[in-house]
Amino acid sequence: MYDELTSVDLQKMQDEIDYRQLTLRPKLIAEVQDARSFGDLSENFEYKAAKREKNRNDSRIRYLQRMIQTAKVISVDAPADGVGLFDRVELYLPEDEETMTVQLVTMMRTDATAGRISKASPMGAALMGRKVGDTVHICVREDYGYDAVIRSIEKGHDDASMDIMQY
Repeated sequence: MYDELTSVDLQKMQDEIDYRQLTLRPKLIAEVQDARSFGDLSENFEYKAAKREKNRNDSRIRYLQRMIQTAKVISVDAPADGVGLFDRVELYLPEDEETMTVQLVTMMRTDATAGRISKASPMGAALMGRKVGDTVHICVREDYGYDAVIRSIEKGHDDASMDIMQY
């Protein structure tokens, strides 16, 4: 399955790869070489920590490269009156008698603590294309789901201000 990403997502990932390869990797390699000079490697914590950081950096580079290679580039076009990518949606949850606001984003920019959810998540998939006043059923798993009413939609755009997800 391909990850659906915007051209801004791809550019942010390429920028991070460039930084990690050209700036961070030489620094981390130097730290490994410096820690190696401290002596016995079997009891050298600095060496192990430096190697771990270098390996973590290399892993992140490989992950981002794979994401770019397998990505399907999507446009941000959305219906004028329906929910689309980067829109903020105010929802009313009748079961809990509360409201919440979410923003639909690509998988690489999700941040649940900031209210940014993936358009591929159960809630995101249920909201895409829907209009103000619609009641949507959000199926969390096969035996559980809940309803939400769309109260308002604030149109958004991909302004590149959101960082890509870290791991």
